[in-house]
Amino acid sequence: MNSIDPSLTYAGQGNTAWNNYLKQLEKVSPFLGELSERLDMLRRPKRSLIVDIPVIMDDGTVRHFEGYRVQHNVTRGPGKGGVRFHPDVNLDEVMALSAWMTIKCAALNLPFGGAKGGVRVDPSQLSRRELERLTRRYTAEINLIIGPQKDIPAPDVGTNGQIMAWMMDTFSMNAGSTVTGVVTGKPVHLGGSLGRVKATGRGVYVSGREVAAEIGLELKDARICVQGFGNVGSEAALLFHDNGSKVVCVQDHSATLYQEHGIDVPKLIEYMQANKKIQGYAFNDEISNDAFWKVSAEIFIPAALEGVIDVDVAQTIDAKLILEGANGPTDSDADEILTERNITVVPDVICNAGGVTVSYFEWVQDFASYFWTEEEIYQRMDAIMVKAVHDVWHKSKQAGSTMRTAAYIVACERILNARKERGIYPG
Repeated sequence: MNSIDPSLTYAGQGNTAWNNYLKQLEKVSPFLGELSERLDMLRRPKRSLIVDIPVIMDDGTVRHFEGYRVQHNVTRGPGKGGVRFHPDVNLDEVMALSAWMTIKCAALNLPFGGAKGGVRVDPSQLSRRELERLTRRYTAEINLIIGPQKDIPAPDVGTNGQIMAWMMDTFSMNAGSTVTGVVTGKPVHLGGSLGRVKATGRGVYVSGREVAAEIGLELKDARICVQGFGNVGSEAALLFHDNGSKVVCVQDHSATLYQEHGIDVPKLIEYMQANKKIQGYAFNDEISNDAFWKVSAEIFIPAALEGVIDVDVAQTIDAKLILEGANGPTDSDADEILTERNITVVPDVICNAGGVTVSYFEWVQDFASYFWTEEEIYQRMDAIMVKAVHDVWHKSKQAGSTMRTAAYIVACERILNARKERGIYPG
């Protein structure tokens, strides 16, 4: 997808991630009044960088990897968004993820724009030294456009706190001083924030709790299915479990587990941490992967990769509420079907925003060199998440729209008004 032209409209372009974003954007236009004339600024990224990353492998050979950093919009503040190491990374995907970060930060009213990065690589196939060399060279290649006041990367699929530490160190070596605020999601002893690892999953729970109350769904004994059991899915599952819900089905890359009376989530987390997969936890409870979307439950939480809820799934899923823990898990055609079937979707740009909210706290703490307790982090995060969810919910009622469209309305109004007031340089 490296030749994609961001100026193209979505018509006829297929169900790519970027195309789905553009379709979502078009649905907002009728609600924006005179601001709709400025919507074109969100139909293309501000800056897209493609870099070649040569890496000396352990056997002495040199391999080349392709990397990206896209800054979609920085009208309201520096770019913010993760770095993904995955063999399927491409420019179309990174553009879309950066755009969703723009919407997410504005919908949460955080002082950031949207950005995203990635390298097309399978990190599991690299040694630790090869992974470090890859990370440091990638950081050096995008060094010109990142920084605490420019663009702040964070972990995403295939990356973690160690990779952020290498990125921070590489940037600092080039700057001539330690610059902790260039990335978030760092180890706590290097300027990271308490609560960051669990923040996204906690945000899924908080947003789900608030919307469930609005639609009259009682969480006690509510059946829940969770796809993806990493940091996001496992923490969301644990919080729902601890608050009286029944997690009846869990799926990861290795297996799908189903227990009608509810899975013991703490024990499953313990097993997964020891074995790096859920397969084998209870052999008699394993079902086929395709059966996951056929389980009857009140709440589904897709917390893996994008595009998993397609038209076929949307037509058959038996649920009242979908909480998008992953980025872009529902394609646009499926979205319309879910709406017709009266299934409420809490969109990714709100539902999984706990991570970027605590990343914002980390950025603030790095500037101040003063750090909050985990309890303070969660109190502040919950307050921001609850307000954002209710802002979007009330906008959806006012506009007669889905929560996704409402989130885009709220976000676009904030971004486009900011651009209107800033003006265009040179005038």
